[in-house]
Amino acid sequence: MTTTESPAANAPADDINLKDVAERIVANVERVIIGKRPEVEQALIALLCQGHILIEDVPGVGKTVLAKSLSKSVGCSFKRIQFTPDLLPSDVTGVTIYNQKSGEFEFRTGPVMAQIVLADEINRATPKTQSSLLEAMEERQVTVDGHTYPLPSPFLVMATQNPIEYEGTFPLPEAQLDRFMMRVSLGYPSRGDEIRILEEQSRIAEEAAKEGRTVLHPLDEIGQVISIEELVAAQRRVRRVYVDRFIVEYIVDVSTATRDHQEVYLGASPRGSNALIRAVQARAALQARDYAIPDDVKAMAAATLAHRLIVSPAARIRNVDTRQVIAEILDTVPVPGARVTGRL
Repeated sequence: MTTTESPAANAPADDINLKDVAERIVANVERVIIGKRPEVEQALIALLCQGHILIEDVPGVGKTVLAKSLSKSVGCSFKRIQFTPDLLPSDVTGVTIYNQKSGEFEFRTGPVMAQIVLADEINRATPKTQSSLLEAMEERQVTVDGHTYPLPSPFLVMATQNPIEYEGTFPLPEAQLDRFMMRVSLGYPSRGDEIRILEEQSRIAEEAAKEGRTVLHPLDEIGQVISIEELVAAQRRVRRVYVDRFIVEYIVDVSTATRDHQEVYLGASPRGSNALIRAVQARAALQARDYAIPDDVKAMAAATLAHRLIVSPAARIRNVDTRQVIAEILDTVPVPGARVTGRL
């Protein structure tokens, strides 16, 4: 893996050009995820907010590729966990074993001890195994046999699941869904984008064959574009984006509307409101603004709130989608006006 050196690698949070950092990451990921810039930016926003991502879509549209390419772009340590019905919690967190040579118990770390963890097909594991990630996602630590071990920083869980496969799956409980900051859906590519994907993969394979190399996937061709120091500085910089009191009230009004909506059985939690305000800060920063606006809230509301909602049984029969509920709420909740300050 090669690293692209940057003069901003060790820059303080106030001096880093966050828009430039984000553009480098997005451009690198778009080499393998073609035609999905808004979704790539959403995943990047979650990374900048140190929030976990649930990538939900049909098989074969690039969920795993998105997670891997984002990890390679920022140079973080990466581990993949393939969730299956026979996976045990100790297979995720690690296990304590007795070392006969030293006469002591030793902790063997599990794959969760990485900066970016890909929980592939997370809904195929049993609820007991799924719950092994709860402490890690919320408190950035794991407890094994009474001992607590901190996770590396930054730490991010990117989980994938296929919504149409119900046989052999265990739906994620509400408590775990609520710990994902954002849900991203890639969707099928357009006709033109799919043609570009096939042509690009053929070109890479042809060039590799001429050079006597073996390239199994375009992912093999991308590398690291920013340092971890830059990533940490960008994460700190995002938290400094100004959010006016009126924007905060707007976010709370939107979240409250999900709890009072007639089609919703369980609305967004305060954790959802907090996730939305952090996403709003990151989106503003990516657009080179140091302040948030109502359009940031509208752009990030569905990704941060929709997966936290549970529609009523009657609405489920009518196939009411939670994204539709969020769209309806955004159309009805009034946008805050400008604050008048100073003397006339």
